[in-house]
Amino acid sequence: MADFRHPTATTEAAGTFERGLAVLRAIATHPDPRLRRGDLTKATGLPRSTVDRITATLLHLGHLRAEGQDLVLALRAMELGNAYLASCGLVGPLAPLLTRLADELDESVTLAVPDVDGARLIAQSTRRRAVYLAFHVGGVLPDDRTAAGVVPATTWDEERFETWRHRRTADPLDAGFPAVPMLTTPAPDREAVFRARVETARARGWSLDDQWVEPGLLAVSAPVCNPPGQDPTGRPVAAVNVLSHTSRHTAETFPDTVLPRLRVAVEDMEAALGQAALTQAALTQPGTGTVEPAAPTADDLKSAKAELGMGFLETLARGLAVLKAFRFAPHGGLTISTAAEASGLPRASARRALHVLCDAGYAETDGKRFTLRPKVLDLGYARLAPLTLSDIAQPHLADLAAAVGESVSMAVLDGDQVRYVARVPAGRVMRVDISIGTRFPAYATSMGRVLLAGLPAADLADLIRHSDRRPLTSRTLVDAADLEAAVDAVARDGWAMVDEELHEGLRSLAVGVRDRSGTVVAAVNIALHVGRTTPAETGERLLPALRATVARIEADLAVAFDQAPLVVH
Repeated sequence: MADFRHPTATTEAAGTFERGLAVLRAIATHPDPRLRRGDLTKATGLPRSTVDRITATLLHLGHLRAEGQDLVLALRAMELGNAYLASCGLVGPLAPLLTRLADELDESVTLAVPDVDGARLIAQSTRRRAVYLAFHVGGVLPDDRTAAGVVPATTWDEERFETWRHRRTADPLDAGFPAVPMLTTPAPDREAVFRARVETARARGWSLDDQWVEPGLLAVSAPVCNPPGQDPTGRPVAAVNVLSHTSRHTAETFPDTVLPRLRVAVEDMEAALGQAALTQAALTQPGTGTVEPAAPTADDLKSAKAELGMGFLETLARGLAVLKAFRFAPHGGLTISTAAEASGLPRASARRALHVLCDAGYAETDGKRFTLRPKVLDLGYARLAPLTLSDIAQPHLADLAAAVGESVSMAVLDGDQVRYVARVPAGRVMRVDISIGTRFPAYATSMGRVLLAGLPAADLADLIRHSDRRPLTSRTLVDAADLEAAVDAVARDGWAMVDEELHEGLRSLAVGVRDRSGTVVAAVNIALHVGRTTPAETGERLLPALRATVARIEADLAVAFDQAPLVVH
């Protein structure tokens, strides 16, 4: 097992913030996603009393949650990774171009940046098929086992190769790279093979991954560089990677298929980075405004200290506030003053936190400005990035079902049907037999009407007209005009109730789930038998709890997909 001890975790020189980062990283990178406090003591080498105070603070801040005696990462931990992704200056300009390239080639496309340990994925646009690629943002791949790592290695000096050699000697099977399959035996002539791949990539200007990660995987990677006026070194700032499978292409034909479009995409990406740099330069001229401030933290810190007493580590909370302040940073980073402004903290507190981030390897500085490094993604983002909409919603649905004693479900719109993506059944004798993947006609369900209400008027009218509307019970609305009126009422009220239109005896109450843009992406409902309450009593008893649950799901989605497209499946 990998060693999760922070290099200075047991010395007096390590401060509270640094120890807190060590604990958070241990939780986020440990093979077991559920840890006890005693496990963290072993993993970090810190005293149990220190671990107790750190975890109490992280629980209060919402970065952890407790499930019995177990500690697990909470979605709010992704705010730290979002700070890096927002401030690195790459995801915003390049993500739309990744999606365009993926659409043109009908292949998965990823963006990776050089990191100390390997090639770190920071954005992707994937295609899901029977055989698909399960990489996730935040994952790190060994430099020599991926074309995305070979491309930046074309600019390495011997000192950098020496660093790589030491790391591979310490971990010859790649056990420290959960994003790729671990080797069963050390690779023969590993350095010689790597250097040969680098030389080939240097001569070509691109690299081909011919099943280096695992059998069947193909990838072509090309470097993305900043404009010469912005970075005269010409070093790649990222690698854009087109990925496929040997069931679709061969290693001989794949480069010829993708390189023409890939080269055009790289030119467009470099132009986009140049335009982003010009825009940023204009925004940071004197007199053009200041860094957008984060939410004030002073009152929150005082309240937490009063509630938890000595169990709350204010220094850790302040340090994390500074890290999250990079979410509002212009590309180019934060100065001490702007970090203090964005975090709402005193300048001295911001300065201490920034230097701890540098010492721990999460940030770097040119002496004036501080920028985050990709390693920040190890503080929870990489572990949580694979979560989908249903994964995020499930614990909230379980809490709601337990609170109201009824069945709770989530569905998305799929054509003219709703498709169930999450569900918690009630423990009652009478229940509706529904499982994940079940489909029902949208017109006859509360979740369907909520989802239909989120459509543009023309799309709604067209969908209703072309639906196969049949009376499923004696109460089912099938007339197009009646359905449009019912959906209009849902759009006005913000919720839907359907009584015995899908099944006799079944009542359902639903509210829409919106993404950051305000688009309805899913619906949550509570289903119950009509014999237990009247419609008015159902709304009065259940609607407040349903709305509160949806609000919590929306808050988690806003964090989880702040810098990435929403994943429904």
